[in-house]
Amino acid sequence: GWPKATVTLIGPKSFVNMSYDDHRRIRKLTAAPINGFDALTTYLSFIDQTVVASLRRWSSPESGQVEFLTELRRMTFKIIVQIFMSGADDATMEALERSYTDLNYGMRAMAINLPGFAYYRALRARRKLVSVLQGVLDGRRAAAAKGFKRSGAMDMMDRLIEAEDERGRRLADDEIVDVLIMYLNAGHESSGHITMWATVFLQENPDIFARAKAEQEEIMRSIPATQNGLTLRDFKKMHFLSQVVDETLRCVNISFVSFRQATRDIFVNGYLIPKGWKVQLWYRSVHMDDQVYPDPKMFNPSRWEGPPPKAGTFLPFGLGARLCPGNDLAKLEISVFLHHFLLGYKLKRAN
Repeated sequence: GWPKATVTLIGPKSFVNMSYDDHRRIRKLTAAPINGFDALTTYLSFIDQTVVASLRRWSSPESGQVEFLTELRRMTFKIIVQIFMSGADDATMEALERSYTDLNYGMRAMAINLPGFAYYRALRARRKLVSVLQGVLDGRRAAAAKGFKRSGAMDMMDRLIEAEDERGRRLADDEIVDVLIMYLNAGHESSGHITMWATVFLQENPDIFARAKAEQEEIMRSIPATQNGLTLRDFKKMHFLSQVVDETLRCVNISFVSFRQATRDIFVNGYLIPKGWKVQLWYRSVHMDDQVYPDPKMFNPSRWEGPPPKAGTFLPFGLGARLCPGNDLAKLEISVFLHHFLLGYKLKRAN
């Protein structure tokens, strides 16, 4: 149900335009390598190292002032590229990140394809992304044809190249490229924004900051001296920090709307939605409903101490069969960053 202009940018073979059966097939193929226990354990070490190195670099005297969101997006992009295209060089990474910035500005802009408009720049960015990703894909296929084996673990591009369905069908290049464009976009843009807002909310609420910091200090005291970095066991102890992340997702859900299309005539609360009509789900009106969340504009992580929210009242990652497959990875990234930030850093706003 997404608009044609959005589908053009993300790709006709991406999740936003897939039929139910194709979506289920590709999601099944890609979800476990992103969100499974083994996958998260594998990624945690790289996430931890990247976060630590980024914070040190930003806080060094040579860095001076930094654009916080810009740096966070670069950091999360580095992480997601490692997962999907491990071994990408810095030049490839920089070219991709710049193009994704332009792509995002055009995602929900007016579809005016004229110089000077965001959609025009986004279309150019898509062409660049397709060119870069196709080049990497061609290189992988050429190396495989010559019998070369890549060093290190398989990444998502490898899995997509080798994937077969029950009929022995493999994914075409345009299908792989569109899936990668979608995942690389979703995997860094939202994580960067939510990490920024969680950090800001923590600093604006000293009592919440102190409680979250005390929890992280307690976790650090429980880590054996022989352990290097965080583990998933440590992550699962971050109960209050998880509430901070959920409350941030409620307050500033980055995906403020999703599009669906009625597959048959259906009545909702007495209204007929005819088959083929488009439906917009406005997440923010759900998350700011004072009948569900008392005093909804107040940042209050403690509201998550009780039972889990009722189905359909908390939708930061969507709902149902099209739930974001990277939701656990996103929360892991955000939590690891906040863990290190709380223990050793503070922000001072320059403007």
